[in-house]
Amino acid sequence: MKKIVALLLAAMMMVAVFAGCGGQTGDNGSAPAGDNNSVSDDGNTETGFNVSAEDFGDETGASLKVWGPSAYAKLLKQQTDAFVDMYPDQKIKIKIVAQGESDAGTNVIQDPQAAADVFGFVSDQLNNLVNAGAISPINTRYADAVKATDLEAAINAATLKNPKTGKDTLYAFPETGNGYYLVYDKSVVSAKQAQKLEDVLEACKKAGKKFIMDAGTGFYSCMFVFTGGLSLDGLEKDGVTQKFNKYDEKEVVDTMKAFSTLVHKYAGTFSSLAVDNIPSGFVSTEKRKSTCGAGIDGTWNSAADKEALGDNFGAAKLPTINVNGEDKQIVSLYGYKMIGVNSASKYPRTSQILAYYLASEECQKQRVQQLGWDPTNKNIIDSDDVKNDPALSALVEQSQHAVPQVSIGKIWDPLATLGNKLIAEETDPEKYDFAKLLKDTIVSIKDE
Repeated sequence: MKKIVALLLAAMMMVAVFAGCGGQTGDNGSAPAGDNNSVSDDGNTETGFNVSAEDFGDETGASLKVWGPSAYAKLLKQQTDAFVDMYPDQKIKIKIVAQGESDAGTNVIQDPQAAADVFGFVSDQLNNLVNAGAISPINTRYADAVKATDLEAAINAATLKNPKTGKDTLYAFPETGNGYYLVYDKSVVSAKQAQKLEDVLEACKKAGKKFIMDAGTGFYSCMFVFTGGLSLDGLEKDGVTQKFNKYDEKEVVDTMKAFSTLVHKYAGTFSSLAVDNIPSGFVSTEKRKSTCGAGIDGTWNSAADKEALGDNFGAAKLPTINVNGEDKQIVSLYGYKMIGVNSASKYPRTSQILAYYLASEECQKQRVQQLGWDPTNKNIIDSDDVKNDPALSALVEQSQHAVPQVSIGKIWDPLATLGNKLIAEETDPEKYDFAKLLKDTIVSIKDE
């Protein structure tokens, strides 16, 4: 029934769009990506989806390939089917292929002819895609509409200077936020205890449960230095070398030591495992009790976490950690997942329209409700769907304490090495040279 209602709403939305867009003018209705048409006064910009029949040009019979993660495949198929049904005269065919966002950009660059026409990817890949000429700039009319509906931070993350024009250009449609928060079993950790990492670990230890964090992956281990004030400041002029802010080395080193000391104090409780172990660790059966009390996870696992914990599902922004007597808010990395259009697509107009639709308010709302993905559309962020969801609310709050995941160089492996050394059993927090570890990490990032 939900699917039928969603399809009816989408169809009704399109009727309204066509009614409002019939008088739209411009060069050939809709020029390929990057044209300078403006949104018409009667266009529907509130829903974030403003197109006309002329936008397709002569691309009748377009056959598109779309990449999305496996967790999204079922809903993505429903959404693309609804899109095809909106335009029966176009005779569009769409094939869905499961492809993780983390590798999508690399795969498009390596073989654009074999890659998808429309693909989801993580924001830190955008710089490489633009430099390789592998992604099409967004049609200016669509870009203007999306800028009116989506978060400014998400738009900024999808914007880079066009190498040909030197102008700031929107290269992708924001799809969802990409960050993490604290998830916990409310029968193990109280809401008050969830505010401090020391209290979370103590509660898990007392209950004989694990606290899971993937400290050996740069996406998470970055918090060991970010919390101390180190931050990313884009790339150097070569477009490759990472720049950093002016940070206080002592503060960063002291924070690294505080994390290491706490991890070693709770050596039997702290467990560095991939985040997918968190939802499975929350599961209790007749033969096996749950093994996980809390962890650092993202909304991609929220559905599984909620199913495992039921009424005991708890979520909060990342806690604080005590550094030299001061409770410091843990700082994370927060990026966005985006929808891009392959510059080698044989059907650039149809691909742009589909990507635009998949990033629309209606499709974002469906992802919120069915997958628990956090939205970038401002109307949905202010909706009860988000406000009443503890995971989404936690992630929105944590995004205020995060470093933006844009224009990132080769930081992942060096930060992973830092994380592994910081938590290693042989590391003695009282004797270890964290200042050298920090310097070695920065040198490694810049020399990669």
